[in-house]
Amino acid sequence: MTVSRTRRPFGIVGRIAMLGALVALALPTAPVLADGLRLAPYKDELFQYGTVLETRADGDFRIVEYDEMRDINGRDEIPERKAQSKYVSLKTKRVEDHLAYKADGRSLKYVGAGATKKPAKAIVIYLHGQNGTRFQGADDWTFGGNFNRVKNLTVAAGGAYLSPDFSDFEGTGTAEIKTLMLDYASRSPGAPIFIACGSYGGKLCWSLARDPEAASMISGLILLGSLNDPGFLKTAAMKPGGRKIPIFIGHGSRDPIIDWKTQQAFFDSVRKKSPGYPIKFVLFQNGNHGTPIRMTDWRETLNWMLAAGGK
Repeated sequence: MTVSRTRRPFGIVGRIAMLGALVALALPTAPVLADGLRLAPYKDELFQYGTVLETRADGDFRIVEYDEMRDINGRDEIPERKAQSKYVSLKTKRVEDHLAYKADGRSLKYVGAGATKKPAKAIVIYLHGQNGTRFQGADDWTFGGNFNRVKNLTVAAGGAYLSPDFSDFEGTGTAEIKTLMLDYASRSPGAPIFIACGSYGGKLCWSLARDPEAASMISGLILLGSLNDPGFLKTAAMKPGGRKIPIFIGHGSRDPIIDWKTQQAFFDSVRKKSPGYPIKFVLFQNGNHGTPIRMTDWRETLNWMLAAGGK
């Protein structure tokens, strides 16, 4: 880039304006939503959904093609244990740490990446299922590198990504995660908080959504091969004028643990009781129990939630 000289020197105001323009040109730009927050593209060509086989419910229900030979064997260096390196970037390790939080006198651990020690622009919390630990949602290499992607997306947006331990899937665990949410909300006023739950972790998702104080902080629920909760239909979110929490459901059609049809029935119930409610369902054709954790497009989902009012 060349800058031509003018015959007359700039005054101080002109030089300041010129400097500001050059700085603006040097900074990376990304499209933004009306609220000023958007997750910028990151390896979209590797993680976006494949062929959409069918759409229903005005496009809010999609059936997406899934093939194990392509989406596991063709994607992983060691199937189900280590993704190919092109799916992973370890830049987030520079801002990742093993941290602790206290709840009702108990000290618990979590892995945090990004703005964990300063105000965050957004907070994404992943809650594991049975037999899981905080390490599941922080593992860069498993599930095809999809946890690594959400870490990179969140960190690049100035947010905090958290994968915590908790005591159980009942009231104690709910109170612990609520405490963690309150801590981050107090340090990041107005930042959207998204709760993602894998498998049985969904029980915590729904418990938090039924708690009025916790629900007021939640900007989106992401259910990955998880449960539903008919009790949610009676919450304030479902009532006229209530604050509607965007919901994403990802499920495999061959899930042997939780039948996808029960999730579809819940999806249909939400839409029937509250027409226009922000809820989406992606069914991975021939997908198994862990498929949604591997295949869900985090960027599309979170940006949709922001656009739907999850802020």
